[in-house]
Amino acid sequence: MTNPQKAKGSQYERDVVQYLKETGHRWVERAYGAGRQDDRGDITGLPGWVLECKNQKALDFAGWMGEAERERANADAEYAVVVAKRRLKPTSASYVVMTLEQFSRILRELKA
Repeated sequence: MTNPQKAKGSQYERDVVQYLKETGHRWVERAYGAGRQDDRGDITGLPGWVLECKNQKALDFAGWMGEAERERANADAEYAVVVAKRRLKPTSASYVVMTLEQFSRILRELKA
């Protein structure tokens, strides 16, 4: 029998991919091989970005961002975010968490 927590996490990753595709990001897909030494995040198809998806009862942004940053380095990507499911809310209401440094860099690039 499959691990219920893993199944819940996998379903959330599929939900995030579906939402992103429905909102114009047609090249996104789930990345497979989580837990590998060279893990590069849960979602692919957004060049320069690492997305780490989490569907857990307790929020652990510090731990999750550490994981996302390691995966960003593995992928040699510019940005790392955690996409965290909010309890009793649709996927579209998920939290997206990143460092202030990366957020500031995005704002500078958008202003250009």
